[in-house]
Amino acid sequence: MTDTHSPAAALAGVKARLDAAAREAGRDPASVHLIAVSKTFGRDAILPVLEAGQRLFGENRVQEAKAKWPELRALYADLELHLIGPLQSNKTREAVELFDAIHTIDRPKIAKAIADEQQRQGKRLKLFIEVNTGEEPQKAGIVPKETAAFLTHCRRDLGLEISGLMCIPPVEEEAAVHFAFLAKLAGDLGLPELSMGMSSDFETAASFGATYVRVGSAIFGAR
Repeated sequence: MTDTHSPAAALAGVKARLDAAAREAGRDPASVHLIAVSKTFGRDAILPVLEAGQRLFGENRVQEAKAKWPELRALYADLELHLIGPLQSNKTREAVELFDAIHTIDRPKIAKAIADEQQRQGKRLKLFIEVNTGEEPQKAGIVPKETAAFLTHCRRDLGLEISGLMCIPPVEEEAAVHFAFLAKLAGDLGLPELSMGMSSDFETAASFGATYVRVGSAIFGAR
């Protein structure tokens, strides 16, 4: 974040663009939730965004979130914290304690660990399955053809309440194609929530039915 960058002003601009994109698509702007992705940014950058009314934040790493969010949550009890990065099984207990939602369930081991921790802690998080829509070998996520079976496993065998699907399109491909694909897949599976779209393409994501967009640099500035 530069000295001249105002996260609060940038937040207002992003919200205006998101609302306009939703209306252009014939949607209620209230149906698209903005996650302010605060990874790598500290209290000084986050507080102005909280003071501007933002209550939904995303972090990529459990340890980083643990270091800064308990204090901020004590000041703003109504905030929601979403894990949008990969989750290691040895961090599951802390993740379930700290977060209100996890967007990156991508394999049976993690699904089982989350189910066990929710049961142990008596807590129910909003949960998303991450789909590797580009079937990129280096990227996390369930491949599309296995999503239905994985969803059934999560629900039937583990008792998880899955709210929706999440994706990160390949950087060299048209995001709209992947957003349309994820929206159809979620519709076929009867899942109402879609976590898709980042700083460069959140307006496009809104036009394809995103219910959560994950915006970092457009709010907080370059990392």
